[in-house]
Amino acid sequence: MQVLIPTSLRSYTRESKVEASGATLGALLVDLDRRHPGIRFRMVDEQDRMRPHMRVFVNGKGIRDLAQPLQPTDKVSVVQALSGG
Repeated sequence: MQVLIPTSLRSYTRESKVEASGATLGALLVDLDRRHPGIRFRMVDEQDRMRPHMRVFVNGKGIRDLAQPLQPTDKVSVVQALSGG
């Protein structure tokens, strides 16, 4: 399935859209990391939870559960929250 990558993570992918597969969001991120080593650690912490500043949208709906089932036709967007003052 197609995954939209934010600018902050494109040093791993070199592209704004990449392909990855997985039956769940967690499996998709593992496959994404297999194809682009190191990217998963930027999104998922050591306790296997989404990092607070990362957001994933599947077909426009915000998802934080790595066990969320996915379909091969889903569109996945990774977004990094910005902060500042």
